[in-house]
Amino acid sequence: MSWLPISNMTTPREVSRFAFTRRSQDWFRSAVSLIVFSIAAAMCTTTQAEQGQQLVIYCWPGYVPESVTELFAEETGIQVIRQYFSTNEELLQRRLNDGIYDLVQPSDYAAEALIHRDALQPLRLDRIPNVKNLDPEFRKLPHDPDGEYTVPWLAGTVGIVVNTSKVKEPIGSYGDVFSGKYEGRIVALSDPREWLGWALMHLGIPVNEVTPEVLTEVRQVWSDWMPQIAVFDSDTAADVMIDGAADIALTWSGDAATLLAKSSRYKYILPSAGAHRYVDCLAIPKGAPHREAAEEFINFILRPDVSLMLSAEIPFTNPNAAAFEKLSKRAKSNPASYPPEDANLKSFRSIGEMFDQVEKVFNDVRFGTRKRWRATDEWKFARLEGNSNGHQVVTSIRNVSS
Repeated sequence: MSWLPISNMTTPREVSRFAFTRRSQDWFRSAVSLIVFSIAAAMCTTTQAEQGQQLVIYCWPGYVPESVTELFAEETGIQVIRQYFSTNEELLQRRLNDGIYDLVQPSDYAAEALIHRDALQPLRLDRIPNVKNLDPEFRKLPHDPDGEYTVPWLAGTVGIVVNTSKVKEPIGSYGDVFSGKYEGRIVALSDPREWLGWALMHLGIPVNEVTPEVLTEVRQVWSDWMPQIAVFDSDTAADVMIDGAADIALTWSGDAATLLAKSSRYKYILPSAGAHRYVDCLAIPKGAPHREAAEEFINFILRPDVSLMLSAEIPFTNPNAAAFEKLSKRAKSNPASYPPEDANLKSFRSIGEMFDQVEKVFNDVRFGTRKRWRATDEWKFARLEGNSNGHQVVTSIRNVSS
């Protein structure tokens, strides 16, 4: 991992799922990725008989552990190939019925949109008997009320992590975070849908009620909040906190769980106004070339021993009741992984075409309302990491202007 001046970046670099970027750049990168992968998939087909069956999953980066797929390959002979998307919206823009993907990993509201588009195949639950291991709380949720198309992968919340050794005053709300006292000491997700949820909860508006009039109010909130951010980072916020570059994080509960397990100085807060609870799912797109293998993988994931492997590497909420019973007492007591029952948790639903307007306002505010948010030399350093293909990836961009 290294920090490199942006002015020294003379060759194009892939921006990771959570680094900020203009939508046209996202589309271009996604299109190139799909073309390259389609060619590779076609080439693989000719030798599949020799190499054994393959299962292609379209998923979040870092969310399908190697240990899990290696065990699956060892037991079944089926090799798992990962293809990544960076946001749910990128997933929703992709054609899924072209015979490339066997499994997709949408969050709940994206799964709902895919179901409405008739883009998913119904699950043949007689081939997935381990569905019985799931906690009923995570079955037949609003995005899939009959439990016909999806099974939960992992769940989590989005809340506030505070370094109490640096922040002495109590933090209990979004207004507290953005009071102005912590300007330049905050790391936050770069996801427009999450930012929308924070603003709506702050304003007392339902998180799925998005109209042009509501978006005008949201813009005003964002214009006040965004200039206070030191780092937009949806991938390594925990590292930013550990490095001491921020004292407050608005981030996934997985990051929070990592920090809480590391030191008692970190505290995870779910604001009383509300916090987003997401359920990430597995689903089979229409046209999946290996439907049976996809169902076999889903059944494999729902085994308690395999589900425990997920929890060991990714400390989110495990929806597998049989696996939860076998978790350590320490894991079960981590409030970031398993929030209190009285937490005011909100679920996102699909907002359809309104997301385009939300994203436009998000980018306008982020890049246009203050001089410091312009994409100029004020943005000095980008952190580079290696991805699974050995390429360098920009994972966050840090504002170091005065």
